[in-house]
Parts: sequence; structure tokens; C-alpha cells
Amino acid sequence: MEGLIKLILSTLFGMVIGLERESKHKPAGIRTCAIVCMGSCLFTLVSGSFSGAADPSRVAAGIVTGIGFLGGGAIFRSRTRSSGMTTASSVWVVAAIGIATGIGEYLLALGATVIALLLLYFGAFLKIARDYSNRRKAKREANANK
Repeated sequence: MEGLIKLILSTLFGMVIGLERESKHKPAGIRTCAIVCMGSCLFTLVSGSFSGAADPSRVAAGIVTGIGFLGGGAIFRSRTRSSGMTTASSVWVVAAIGIATGIGEYLLALGATVIALLLLYFGAFLKIARDYSNRRKAKREANANK
């Protein structure tokens, strides 16, 4: 029963982050984040039931590697810019939240979810402020060169 609670909780954590991504029309939305978080939790739970000298940390390392490949598919690069970095890192963090939930670190998983949401929401405002500052600087430099 405890394993089922962990799966449900990890799914909810993933859904919360996925909702933010979907609200911004990003490719990894509610379903992707929920499934990645729940899948990571499930792999973590199952790794604890292996008999013998199985090392659950190897499963966690495998999850990190696999999610790296999944996230790599979300990154697009052109000559002038890259996109998809935040989506890829969101999927990576969702997997880590699933692992934390799977090992019973509920407060850690909740804290990581809240921190990730704060970064995703307020990171956009920081980017807007940075872009505004860069435009003002470029305008001042252009006026100084006249």
C-alpha cells in the first residue's frame, strides 16, 4: 500500500510541474512530467525488491542517464540560439523528484517541486528583466557612438 501512495504522490508532483510547462505551451507537459516522475518512482521502488547484492543507487544512475537522453531530444540548436533547455532540465528534475518520492523523502520531493515551480514561474520574469536591461544598454551605447 505504501508503494501505491508513493506512486500517486510522485504522479501529483510531476503533474504540478507539467501544468506549468503546459501553460506555457512547452512540449513536455502534464502527461510527460507525471509519467516521468511516476516511472522514476516505480523504478526506485522495484529496485529495492531485487534479491541479492543489488545496489539501488545503480538504478538511480540509470534513471539519470535515461532521462538525459530523453531531455537531449527536447533541445534544439541553431546558429544563433538554443531552445528547449528549460524543458529538458524540467524533465530531469521531475525524474529526481520521482526518485526522492520512491525512497520516502517526501519533504525533499515537495521542496524540490516548490523550488522548481518558483524557478519556472519567476525565471521568466528574470529573463524579461535581463532582456530589457540589455536593450537599454545597447540603446545607450548606440547613442554614445553618435
